[in-house]
Amino acid sequence: QVHFEESGGGLVQPGGSLTLSCVASGFSFSDHAMNWYRQSTEKKRELVAAISSNNADTIYADSVKGRFTISRDNAKNTLYLQMNNLKVEDTALYYCDAARIGRGQGTQVTVSS
Repeated sequence: QVHFEESGGGLVQPGGSLTLSCVASGFSFSDHAMNWYRQSTEKKRELVAAISSNNADTIYADSVKGRFTISRDNAKNTLYLQMNNLKVEDTALYYCDAARIGRGQGTQVTVSS
């Protein structure tokens, strides 16, 4: 059974940092590109970052370039999102996704002073 478990969200002040994790199971993690999406009540779903199956290629939304870093550990079936210099507008539910496989329930990130 396919399952994604995100963690690492929370409340942080502007300028702070968080690292999100997503542990995947039930499919061949190392064979699939992975994505981080976010969604808030004010904005539509946004692709935050994506990474190829072998870690070689990454893409980022313009809004997070230079602040966020996506990575993965295929030995641990785990996807990461390092988020630095967080802004209020980064507040959203963040979830990991594997195209045509599924997605997690998400972890809430709230940036507020």
